[in-house]
Amino acid sequence: MATLPSVSYSLTVRLELDGRGSAVGSLTNAVEHVGGLITALDVASSGHERIRIDVTCAARDTDHAQAIVDALGALEGVVVHKVSDRTFLLHIGGKIEMKSKVSLRNRDELSMAYTPGVARVSQAIAANPADARRLTIKRNSVAVVTDGSAVLGLGNIGPQAAMPVMEGKAALFKRFADIDAWPIALDTQDMDEIVGTVKAIAPGFGGINLEDISAPRCFEVEERLREVLDIPVFHDDQHGTAIVVLAALRNALRVVKKNLGEVRIAMSGAGAAGTAILKLLMHAGASDVIVCDVHGAVYQGRGDTDPNLSWIADNTNPAGYTGDLKGAVSGADVFIGVSAPNVLGGEDIAEMNQDPVIFALANPEPEVDPEVAHLHASVVATGRSDYPNQINNVLVFPGFFRGLLDAQSHHVDANMMVAAADALADTVTEGERGPHYVIPSVFHTDLAQQVAAAVREVAVSGRSGE
Repeated sequence: MATLPSVSYSLTVRLELDGRGSAVGSLTNAVEHVGGLITALDVASSGHERIRIDVTCAARDTDHAQAIVDALGALEGVVVHKVSDRTFLLHIGGKIEMKSKVSLRNRDELSMAYTPGVARVSQAIAANPADARRLTIKRNSVAVVTDGSAVLGLGNIGPQAAMPVMEGKAALFKRFADIDAWPIALDTQDMDEIVGTVKAIAPGFGGINLEDISAPRCFEVEERLREVLDIPVFHDDQHGTAIVVLAALRNALRVVKKNLGEVRIAMSGAGAAGTAILKLLMHAGASDVIVCDVHGAVYQGRGDTDPNLSWIADNTNPAGYTGDLKGAVSGADVFIGVSAPNVLGGEDIAEMNQDPVIFALANPEPEVDPEVAHLHASVVATGRSDYPNQINNVLVFPGFFRGLLDAQSHHVDANMMVAAADALADTVTEGERGPHYVIPSVFHTDLAQQVAAAVREVAVSGRSGE
């Protein structure tokens, strides 16, 4: 599958060249000749004989970006002065900051915000610790915690390399739900140390968002933290993905006029995301599911299963299918992939039931080429931003945590997740819904607020029923 130029590989090249008009035109031809895309031409300075121009281009990857620079530098009379990677420029100094919400203009304000006035507030919290949710940043703060072991499909790159991703997550929390999120990158991949550290810092936060922790450790880390903390713990790689998949699948099945409880689902991937998707779909009513990993279908008695795969074997694949992924897909209504690229071809999709739904979510290369899948499937979704129906966790986690914080919830449960998925699905109206629009844009008006309201309602009603 060919990769198109993307703003993710955007560069600005400062050039000096002859001031003749034809020279400028040669820049465009040179970039287009090597497959680049010019997005802007800006004159930085101009003289009688020479001009300086900033050429901003989109490339496919870093090697392609260098090919563009080389092509420009090879033009007669052109001198390359500076090359700037716009993505790196955006990250210089980090992407977030801490700002005071109160002014400190005089001694009176200083005395209330800090000593001596702050002492009375601290005493009030000591007498009633629950007041911390009302009188401190705990009310609106989430810790985004990682050990850097499974970052963005890059693998185990460590806590420092994970920080730009965690900062981005924090920026999204603020942009879409006005939540103050703090990147916490832990220099350990020992489960006991992770659990102990998060437990120790938890008093300052209203929720914990676990991020990019590798499976199967992520399952135990989340479970243990939920047992010891009185604030909600949410592993976005698992549950955020699961919620968006359920929302998109609800609308996709509406498009093809099928019901979740009646369709046959074939899944590729039994890791953190795959297991969470499976459990949420089953909680929402799915009953006929076959899950495959690299060794084929997961079934009772396979013999190489860990505790997670054993749970899958005990709760899915009722007919005891023992074959490979291609056989599992044959005759299925829905395929959901969170695994590896190019594990299926068009001939496999053609063997599915009428009006199949394909969610090929491996990134950046899906399990099946979306262009090929569209030849046979009624609805196709991917994890990519350059195709319709992008399954993107940012659709849910800001609003989900907004609802949890507003409700002062102490936990996360599957009912909240289903409510979030339903709210997300329902933002796409009946008039809007179609094969290429089963999930809204991340910039959809009031999306986070609608998800938050649904989660808040379930959290409050659940607490009142305790």
